[in-house]
Amino acid sequence: MERVRTILTHRYPYPHEHSRHAIIAVVVGCLFFISSDNMHTLIQKLDNNIKWWSMYACLLGFFYFFSSPFIGKTIKPSYSNFSRWYVAWILVAAIYHLPSFLSMGVDMRMNLSLFLTIYVSSILFLLVFHIMFLGLWYIGLVARVAGKKPEILTIIQNCAVLSIACCVFYSHCGNRAILRQRPFERRNSGWFSFWKKEERNTWLSKFTRMNELKDQVCSSWFAPVGSASDYPLLSKWVIYGELACTGSCPGSSDEISPIYSLWATFIGLYIANYVVERSSGWALTHPLSVKDYEELKKKQMKPDFLDMVPWYSGTSADLFKTAFDLLVSVTVFVGRFDMRMMQASMNKACDGVPHGDILYDHFSEKEDLWFDFMADTGDGGNSSYTVARLLAQPSIRLNTKDSFRVLPRGDLLLIGGDLAYPNPSAFTYERRLFCPFEYALQPPPWYRVEHIAVNKPEVPCGLSELKQYEGPQCFVIPGNHDWFDGLHTFMRYICHKSWLGGWFMPQKKSYFALQLPKRWWVFGLDLALHADIDVYQFNFFVELIKDKVGENDSVIIMTHEPNWLLDWYWNDVSGKNVSHLICDYLKGRCKLRMAGDLHHYMRHSSVSSDKPVYVQHLLVNGCGGAFLHPTHVFSNFNELYGASYKSEAAYPSFEDSSRIALGNILKFRKKNWQFDFIGGIIYFVLVFSMFPQCKLDHILQDDSFSGHLRSFFSTMWDAFMYMLEHSYVSLAGAMLLLMAAIIFVPPKLSRKKRVIIGILHVSAHLAAALVLMLLLELGVETCIRHRLLATSGYHTLYQWYRTVESEHFPDPTGLRARIEQWTFGLYPACIKYLMSAFDVPEVMAVTRSNICKKGVLSLSRGGAAIYYASVFLYFWVFSTPVVSLVFGSYLYICINWLHIHFDEAFSSLRIANYKSFTRFHINRDGDLEVFTLAVDKVPKEWKLDPDWDGEQPKQLSHLRKFPSKWSAATPQQDPLATVRIVDHFVIQQTGKPDLETRTGPVTH
Repeated sequence: MERVRTILTHRYPYPHEHSRHAIIAVVVGCLFFISSDNMHTLIQKLDNNIKWWSMYACLLGFFYFFSSPFIGKTIKPSYSNFSRWYVAWILVAAIYHLPSFLSMGVDMRMNLSLFLTIYVSSILFLLVFHIMFLGLWYIGLVARVAGKKPEILTIIQNCAVLSIACCVFYSHCGNRAILRQRPFERRNSGWFSFWKKEERNTWLSKFTRMNELKDQVCSSWFAPVGSASDYPLLSKWVIYGELACTGSCPGSSDEISPIYSLWATFIGLYIANYVVERSSGWALTHPLSVKDYEELKKKQMKPDFLDMVPWYSGTSADLFKTAFDLLVSVTVFVGRFDMRMMQASMNKACDGVPHGDILYDHFSEKEDLWFDFMADTGDGGNSSYTVARLLAQPSIRLNTKDSFRVLPRGDLLLIGGDLAYPNPSAFTYERRLFCPFEYALQPPPWYRVEHIAVNKPEVPCGLSELKQYEGPQCFVIPGNHDWFDGLHTFMRYICHKSWLGGWFMPQKKSYFALQLPKRWWVFGLDLALHADIDVYQFNFFVELIKDKVGENDSVIIMTHEPNWLLDWYWNDVSGKNVSHLICDYLKGRCKLRMAGDLHHYMRHSSVSSDKPVYVQHLLVNGCGGAFLHPTHVFSNFNELYGASYKSEAAYPSFEDSSRIALGNILKFRKKNWQFDFIGGIIYFVLVFSMFPQCKLDHILQDDSFSGHLRSFFSTMWDAFMYMLEHSYVSLAGAMLLLMAAIIFVPPKLSRKKRVIIGILHVSAHLAAALVLMLLLELGVETCIRHRLLATSGYHTLYQWYRTVESEHFPDPTGLRARIEQWTFGLYPACIKYLMSAFDVPEVMAVTRSNICKKGVLSLSRGGAAIYYASVFLYFWVFSTPVVSLVFGSYLYICINWLHIHFDEAFSSLRIANYKSFTRFHINRDGDLEVFTLAVDKVPKEWKLDPDWDGEQPKQLSHLRKFPSKWSAATPQQDPLATVRIVDHFVIQQTGKPDLETRTGPVTH
């Protein structure tokens, strides 16, 4: 018999633990009960007081904008999940104090107190069950698969859904004890009575009268299970229903509560499902055969890519480590110890061929050569894999207007630095660099991750020298991010390993020289963190130019930073040794300078003039996987080494780049919700000293809207003056923020402009914080005036619930008293203090009233801490969306109007799209043909490529027709289907009549 299994075996998450069916059922039930009321009646129930509904709109609006970045996110232990519970907590705590829900027939206090009671009871009951079940597993009474411990968060979520379901039922059906008739009649009045042939028309007519249908559902489908006298053993362990009669009701109810019945049913279903799955490995669903299961498993496989780096995260330890590493690297490694000096000394100590560790000439005898250039990879997994997938293909077919072109894979891959973000470490290199490249082109089967190459190049077995290897090879220079740890990780993973995915790495040092066919050269320079080469590196390339580079040879200089653009932008001069090498030693033989660092594509070509041209073309392509940088900021660059240049290509275009910057206003918080921790605390510190505002009568007493506004802004100005004259905490916070804002402005501008921009920036934040503070105080003051807050004390909800509990949930057998006795008072105490958590507005209002009457000095330290903590809970929700909006608007204005903050304004957007690389071809005539290939939109969902899965594996993956493991989930979005040429030009070999001929279209 064929062995069967399901996806519910112990190796996989149990679906009932993460099931959405219960949530869907609760939502459907809510919609049904709400729609069951006649709409006309519902509208009549709405409160006509516009003041309360305006408060509702304002409150819900702030909570929506606070929680909007987390909508659609996976529920898991994270800040996203914390925010869901946090918002639910303080939103419910605020709404149940407002009056209008009661006018619609919904008693928020009863629902909230009932929810908390059922919630605590459910958690305790299920925890006891799980402990008992694990005990049975431990002594061997249940199957081995039962040993997997349940997730505590899962139990909490299931109990929350269960409690909400019971509250929804109570809100619309109550806890009425429906007196039973004869058993036979009761069974006929149940579920199937609706479907009697003679009653169909009646049922359909009831459908048009939803209110009657709701009553029928409550009395028939969810009726109590019966009298307690029918279950003698349970009579002392159940909650009873509330009597429903027109007159006085003699005696007490003997009917079991429908709420209790519903709760017991849900608990029983949970336990039954859990026991069956954990003890047998089978779920209460149809099983799959092994073959079908394996096919389903393959279809559901997805790569484990990391997301783009959150540069504005207030909680990322990686970013703090990056800042520390940068400080140490600049002051220690490059200042006093430079890894390049050690490499130079080690190279001189080696015997054998001169410069054998740095000069590679194994490509020089080829008739032609295809090679690729990309830079700044290792950020988001989707974007990095998109570029790596294109690089790995045996060929790329590109459709043009009239024909198509096929570009073969490069025999050589040049990577221009910044291999992993935000800092170099084993984790970032392995997950952000090696993982996407290994998925795109797998390393050979004998490759081991832990292997260290001590005698490079370690060519595959059967080959004696590097020239004989015909697979793709890779050479890399480090970027500024690779230098943050003094080049330690780069040396370990690049210079001491032989494979980057399926690309062979013969490189031994952080800089190199490649002799290519037809008298072409590539100089890969290591600029470290000082944007220049060291004297030993300079000396090596000078000797190489004198000894080996001919007068008619052509040289490509590859650096990480595009000094020509950055020097123009910052009005600075850097890379003096590089300039000296190009101008005084190459003397016009440098045909192309290419770099990364700026995450866009731009090409500038020299303009004919009387002045000498030392470099013909300047190319920047940092679109290898990192976030996008703007192009419109650099649109006015036009000069280098005294020669004039013209912008020939930009990707994205200047217009698109300016339009993309608008996302800082619309999407800053959605992309950078971790910024909440910084922004919310800053705003609270700015207004800390202004809480509470006791004199708000003049704002509430004005009759006209304009009068309200005048009074509001007058109070806002008074609060600002109070901060300047009397505050310590808020004034110190404002001064520190002002200094940080001025320092944050790039030094490109004059000191006067930086101060003005900093003041305007801080003024916007301070004004927004004062407005939010007054809105919060006005809301609390309004509720106090209408006796909705500051009426009872710190345990309002619990005290109210105890007064109505016996009326709505009678307990003639004393079950609650027994539970309290058995738990030594912990059970009611837990409910009491859990309910007090929802009295945060009441605590804030009571303490505020005491401060306004007696002064802040009348509070104890504990009382002051409780007050400011309760204020912070709500002010944080109000302020975080606003601080992101203000800061995002600041970035948008700076990048589009002032052309500053190009790094800060686009790193905030974390754009994975607009990725590209450049493919070169040295043809048989010696000309260099250049293609820049780009993908506008990066796929976010991937699936196992069926072509890759069905192809017979080979020893070396570059021999495969389909080398990449993952393809886009939607074929139309796959990079192979969307890639296009955005720039194409030809650089002719030195000595020909025309120095440059451009072929094909150029896309700007």
